[in-house]
Amino acid sequence: VTTLGVETRRGGWYSGERLMGSRSAMRLCLAVVIIAAGLGWVSPGAGAERGDRPIGRCVGVSEASGTRHDSRPLSARNAGDCLRINQIQVIGTHNSYRQAITPEIFDVITLLDPVQAQELEYEHVPLAEQLESQGVRQIELDIFADPDGGYLAERKGLDALGLPNETPPELLEPGFKVLHGQEVDFNSSCLTFVICLEQVREWSNTNRGHLPITVLVEMKEGSIPDPLNLGFLTAIPFDEELLDDVDNEILSVFSRRDVITPDVVRGDYPTLDAAVRSGNWPTLNSARGKVMFVIDNSGMQDMYTAGHPSLQQRMMFTNAEPGDPDAAFVKANEAPGNVGYIQSLVADGYVVRTRADTPTFEARSGDTTRRDAALASGAQWVSTDYPLPGISQWSDYYASIPDGDPARCNPINTGPRCENSLLETSGRHGH
Repeated sequence: VTTLGVETRRGGWYSGERLMGSRSAMRLCLAVVIIAAGLGWVSPGAGAERGDRPIGRCVGVSEASGTRHDSRPLSARNAGDCLRINQIQVIGTHNSYRQAITPEIFDVITLLDPVQAQELEYEHVPLAEQLESQGVRQIELDIFADPDGGYLAERKGLDALGLPNETPPELLEPGFKVLHGQEVDFNSSCLTFVICLEQVREWSNTNRGHLPITVLVEMKEGSIPDPLNLGFLTAIPFDEELLDDVDNEILSVFSRRDVITPDVVRGDYPTLDAAVRSGNWPTLNSARGKVMFVIDNSGMQDMYTAGHPSLQQRMMFTNAEPGDPDAAFVKANEAPGNVGYIQSLVADGYVVRTRADTPTFEARSGDTTRRDAALASGAQWVSTDYPLPGISQWSDYYASIPDGDPARCNPINTGPRCENSLLETSGRHGH
């Protein structure tokens, strides 16, 4: 109205011969503004809230303190414009690529260390099946450096037991390999980082309305137990050059526009931490069909940020401490006893990964304490080895999003008008 008033004064609407037309025009303008405010096109008084989301349309959706007094039906478009990617909760899988250990090797591990064997008795279906049929929206990949190719090709556990050992050609190619443990725990649904990412990309391309898929990347280093002195190799340690190579392999599969990068989140804020504390995560609608990469390790932060302050031009987020310039993601795997802490992180704007279960313990016992704490914490990514009923062979334990398919409105930072069914628009991709 103020802008129109300036134009009317300049245009001479208040001259005597057009006074009546001026009053009619002003009444019309006022009516338009009132209707627009009611529909959520403009915000009464304050303009737009944080992130330019119209207040009227988002009442009770994107604010945890909102109410249902706004009775207008919520559409998927409005939900996707009002909510940001830190305002949902999804199920993820732990070591998502992992397949069962070769039975003969597993039997030896059981004889040598029964407790460790129990922890290793889990496996996952291929990545695309997790995304399509299990409602998974966060996966975890363990990567080994192999810049020249062939470093992980021997698989000494097979030779020690006289088992067939035909080296998969993928292990001979240069590039990062995806497996759980060298020499014995090497069965994987996608043996290279690139192949795993290509599987995610293929599924994503056919389901473009999906919620963003987060890929946790753990850089594997060091050795594994070698009780029979078979000469197991030590993983190649990561350095700045190898971390650059991880970024390059991501870019060999995904373009920057398909990835939610730290630069996207930081925007014009001085640091990434300042951006996330101000709620500058992308909206769901702008993030649909995209992927996001997060470093799972806590020891890679200094190397990865060297020369890239606040993760400028980097492809992955770091596992950082709240308040660090590059802080956006916090790993808090132990939800029991830490629910309040995780809730505070979520309320402050961070994204958090926690675990619903530890390898096979809850699946054997049926205990849901850890799962229930993880879900109540509001951690955006709740990781499990059992995303569907019937996967556990010992109990009826499983971990899924309550009333969400594949996601739910985050219990910590959304309002009562937020509707789970409107979060994903690519069809029903869950259980």
